[in-house]
Amino acid sequence: MFIDAGIPVSIVAPRRSALVRWNLSAVLLVLLFGVAVTPIAYADALTHGGHHAHAARKLSPPAQRGNTRALAQLGFMYEHGFGKPQAYTVAADLYAQAAAQGNASAQGRLGLMYDKGHGVPQNFVLAYKWLILAAAHASGREQDVYLRLRDAVASKMSTDEIVEGQRLALNWEPERR
Repeated sequence: MFIDAGIPVSIVAPRRSALVRWNLSAVLLVLLFGVAVTPIAYADALTHGGHHAHAARKLSPPAQRGNTRALAQLGFMYEHGFGKPQAYTVAADLYAQAAAQGNASAQGRLGLMYDKGHGVPQNFVLAYKWLILAAAHASGREQDVYLRLRDAVASKMSTDEIVEGQRLALNWEPERR
């Protein structure tokens, strides 16, 4: 079953039983080690010859042209200080540019930044929105991870905040460049 924006209901509405069963320590492991939310594409750019600075230089021109994959990868490098100085604000801006165009990885990373207040003011409603969208644009294991993260954020929210996050996700439209 799909809602107006083509997002499956299962992605928009949190699974209440999953909220109860979800172990927050698992979320912390994912966040600390980035295992499940770091796509393979990041590994390609970040390990280019073992030189993070070189990879960052290679990513800058396509990122400046609005390439969502390059924006997301460069955002990841700024977030973690790989080849660039660690700068959450810059990372959040790069993620926001890619997320606005529908890049699932950037949407998920931006949602996590809103959840933690890294580079942006902490805002669970926006974190929830971006994690819903990340799950809607991802597939397989990556989608499952974003759904679990969305549920973990929902556990910190009121019902009204969840409804607002769902409304924002359903009314979202990708930017066209």
